Amino acid sequence: MTQKDALKIMNAGYNVLLTGAAGSGKTYLLNRFISQAKERGLGVAITASTGIAATHLGGRTIHSWAGIGIKESLTKKDLQKISKRSYLKKQFEGTDILIIDEISMLSAEHLDMVNLVCQSLKKNTLAFGGLQIILSGDFFQLQPIAAAESKARFVYYSQVWPEMDLRVCYLEEQHRQNDADLDFVLNALREAQADCKVKEILGQRLIKEENSQATALRLYTHNLDVDRINHLELAKIKDEEEKYYMIGSGQEKLVAALKKNCLAPEVLTLKRGARVMFVKNKFKESKTIYVNGQSGVVVSFDENRWPVVRCSNGDLITVTPEAWTIDDEEQHILAQISQIPLRLAWAITVHKSQGMTLESATIDLSRAFACGMAYVALSRLRSLEGLFLLGISESAYQVDQEVLAYDKELKKLSAIAKNMKIKFSGRRQDALFKI
Repeated sequence: MTQKDALKIMNAGYNVLLTGAAGSGKTYLLNRFISQAKERGLGVAITASTGIAATHLGGRTIHSWAGIGIKESLTKKDLQKISKRSYLKKQFEGTDILIIDEISMLSAEHLDMVNLVCQSLKKNTLAFGGLQIILSGDFFQLQPIAAAESKARFVYYSQVWPEMDLRVCYLEEQHRQNDADLDFVLNALREAQADCKVKEILGQRLIKEENSQATALRLYTHNLDVDRINHLELAKIKDEEEKYYMIGSGQEKLVAALKKNCLAPEVLTLKRGARVMFVKNKFKESKTIYVNGQSGVVVSFDENRWPVVRCSNGDLITVTPEAWTIDDEEQHILAQISQIPLRLAWAITVHKSQGMTLESATIDLSRAFACGMAYVALSRLRSLEGLFLLGISESAYQVDQEVLAYDKELKKLSAIAKNMKIKFSGRRQDALFKI
């Protein structure tokens, strides 16, 4: 399906699963759809399964938007509490369309939780309370992460999935890569056909760590390697350092849980010139100050020694401590931690890179442990010239056979959607934007 085909279906008001290979233009198309929907006067909630993915659309995480936070399940009391929040009531009153990007990383359980919140706030038993739903993502990319020892399930196992009446829009054009060899490698990885030729092409991009490009973002599969590189790079800066210590209060076990789930370190060390990434959303009234996953560089410290960050979009932000809390049903704080919402970012995990487009990257896949890791990491690049590969294991080539089979089904459903007669009804017909 082309982008024009998909846009017609989305603008007609159907619930849509927008999918396709990395670089097929899903984010670009979402941005066009968002722009057109807003011109029609429709309220659009822009979310994603991860903070970094949300920054590409100017949105926030679906967990934050729906008020579910780090919860793994919703009790009736939880739902009642969420439904009473005045800011959520106001938010839902102005929402007609809900977009969730990078859907492969959202679990079936979390999608069902979002559905319950939408039904409750919209006071409507239809799927997602009658909102138009646009899910976007690629199941060949990273899978949802499960809590504890359980295996997280893809969203298509959710209870709400069959109730959504989704139209599948499978984009097949390529807009990111301009390199025939890289296209060949990515297609082979996607189809579970990583043969000797693929390994030979990638072998030519192998380097030693000491020869890696200093300016290239580094992608690793494990947080330990990310932390090691970030601390090494920080040590290279010959400048005065500032340390910020996390403060906790409240019930000991709940404080420990907050610390475990918080991406900000307990001790954050910064210097001028440090590359950093925000790990929390901050909104003031209707304005976005910063979002989880946004990157920048520390350029100075103010009179109170708070870091001043120049973001990748040019904005200067003085970053002060923020709080993470756990409340009871009456919104009394049971536990709280506070810290500067930043972490070092010369290196990040492959998981956090999903959705990015990079001119160059130093990538280590020698300890890849999950299906889709190699595909996600390599597909961030525009060409092989920008790839500096530290290593790649045999497990990095693995493809989830379930996803491979489901992908074929999605292509069939997309062909059906492309050839169907588009109908317009209700308020969405009245608000139809001319393509």
